[in-house]
Amino acid sequence: MMSLAWSEALLLRRNPLAVLVAIGLPIFVVLGLQSSAELMAVVGPDPGTAILTMIAAVSLNLFVYYNLVSSLVARREELVLKRLRTGEATDLQILAGAAIPAVVIAWGQAVLAAIASALLVEMPLPVNLLLVVLALLLGAAVFALLAAATTALTRSVEMAQLTTMPFLIIPLNFSGLYFPLSELPEGLDQLARLLPLTPVVELLRLGLSGTTPDGSTVSLAGSFAPAVQPVLVLLAWVIVGGLATRRWFRWEPRR
Repeated sequence: MMSLAWSEALLLRRNPLAVLVAIGLPIFVVLGLQSSAELMAVVGPDPGTAILTMIAAVSLNLFVYYNLVSSLVARREELVLKRLRTGEATDLQILAGAAIPAVVIAWGQAVLAAIASALLVEMPLPVNLLLVVLALLLGAAVFALLAAATTALTRSVEMAQLTTMPFLIIPLNFSGLYFPLSELPEGLDQLARLLPLTPVVELLRLGLSGTTPDGSTVSLAGSFAPAVQPVLVLLAWVIVGGLATRRWFRWEPRR
């Protein structure tokens, strides 16, 4: 599995623009949004928390989901996945090996954003670091599985720009990063909390600043109860993504 992950990482390293974006994006975002009152009003009570929450959520949605769809479709079209299945690696190891570089990039961007925020803007210690780690772990699993399932609808790398749109646009716009979900009509706000990115944002806000979905602030002890619903929603998406991948994932191109 690690050899597969390493080969994917080498392919990524040959794309200097992708490497530059992966490393530079967190720093540029911190520099550009460190004084954004709108971002702090919606996402977090201080600049560091708001920026870190935004970068971590967007990285999972963009770098894990979109990049993995494109990567898996490209390997399928080149018959790489078919050849790998004739070796010793299991199906799960092949998919995990393909996903590891994208996940490492997303997590690395979150770490870079935390370091840059601590050095350049206000960044208090997390209220509950366990919830932050849970958000990153479960969020990566959800979007990696959804990416694998989406490849069933994606005949070519070019088509990935179209088939990934629903899971790129809808979860991001209703994640709570752009406006408070309380501004939505009654019922729609609860529906938004069932989307795959919203519980990631809620866990990050809760773990970093102790801010609950209703806007109140809690301590470490009080942060566990509000975390139950987002964790359950993410676990449900892991099950849905796993079943969809098992049922519809294709190892060979359609002829």
